[in-house]
Amino acid sequence: MTNHRLTERPPAFTYSRPSRADKTDRRELLADSIPLSKLAARFGTPLYVYSATAIRERYRQFDEAFAGCDHTVCYSVKASSNLSILRMLASLGAGFDIVSGGELQRVLHASRKSAWKVVFSGVGKQAPEIDLALSSGILMFNVESPSELQLLASRAAHLRKTARFAIRVNPDVDAQTHPYISTGLHEHKFGVPMREATALYEQGVACRYLRATGVSVHIGSQITDVGPFREAMQRVAGLVKSLRAHGHDIRYVDAGGGLGISYASHPRSSFPARVKAYASAITRPLQPLEVQVLLEPGRAIIGPAGLLLTTAVYHKHNNGKQFIIVDAAMNDLMRPSLYAAHHEIVPVKLEASNRKPLPVDIVGPICETGDFFARNREVSPVAEGDLMAILDAGAYGMVLSSNYNTRPRAAEVMVDGAKVRLIRRRETLRDLLDPERL
Repeated sequence: MTNHRLTERPPAFTYSRPSRADKTDRRELLADSIPLSKLAARFGTPLYVYSATAIRERYRQFDEAFAGCDHTVCYSVKASSNLSILRMLASLGAGFDIVSGGELQRVLHASRKSAWKVVFSGVGKQAPEIDLALSSGILMFNVESPSELQLLASRAAHLRKTARFAIRVNPDVDAQTHPYISTGLHEHKFGVPMREATALYEQGVACRYLRATGVSVHIGSQITDVGPFREAMQRVAGLVKSLRAHGHDIRYVDAGGGLGISYASHPRSSFPARVKAYASAITRPLQPLEVQVLLEPGRAIIGPAGLLLTTAVYHKHNNGKQFIIVDAAMNDLMRPSLYAAHHEIVPVKLEASNRKPLPVDIVGPICETGDFFARNREVSPVAEGDLMAILDAGAYGMVLSSNYNTRPRAAEVMVDGAKVRLIRRRETLRDLLDPERL
């Protein structure tokens, strides 16, 4: 039997203890205290399952790591944007990092009073989105170009609303992560060069309705070494001092997000230690400045708190190559196809077996060779009809899903101890066809 202790995700997803009366030593993966097989029977598969317990613990650990400084944890909505998840985080005191007007609408729908703790990032903000943010009274705009600053000034003047802004600077720091999620080098589309920032601040404050209140930086995602964060903050600290010397009242530093998680194993004590090291790297260079630090974690909070539950449909052999075809597909979880990302995949029901794990490809039914979840992965024996859990799918899972091959998107459920709640129903074919016209 494969040792699955390292592929559990406490407190969210752990295997039950074998019953003394059960001589097979059978165990089952639980979501909090609920067997995943019960959720599959009730809601079907593929199914996204989230643990409220894990979300609360991750948020608390992140918040406590920054307790030594004035800070706001602005959860990155793009990581997972279900309204129930947003409402839960708002109840814990979170603010929100958004990158579109649609994400702002989600925040307002989930918690209208959280608007004043919203920061608006993204390189392509349009006038209606800016108007909504101004009317909602958000905390700050993270401006990414001179053209955007001009549009923000125009819309603020039109609505006679003061817009607090930060310039997102590009510190030219190598985050040493996947090139698709690295954002802090000069060749990336994000931010403006630090040497151009001061002139842009001067341009902004010349407008009656703009107020320079912060500096923003974000160097990438899934970063596991805190060194790049420290380097970026050292450069930002120098910029804040320079801006204050020019008369700008800089009160906030938006340090972005990007703290990575381990997709391979999760010793329970590792995250608190890593987030404390991350907090130290962020706050030490900023400590003399007495600014309020804004953080934008997404993956670090929601990633391990969610999984994708799927059913093995077929076994297939091609000239010695073995495949397990499951009912989930790349339209449900895009990360393996998009980034060649690793997700641990475990059987829901685990029992003692003398059969050795065999290398298999775990693939979906979509007509693309890129429709896979794992290649040449050694897994415990799985029979047709068995349930499998794709772990750490809480971040960039459901939000990246699509209807490719006319596949309705999965349902989402939230487990909280012994309670289960459907937080998004499964789409139907009628949902997909109704917007279209013959």
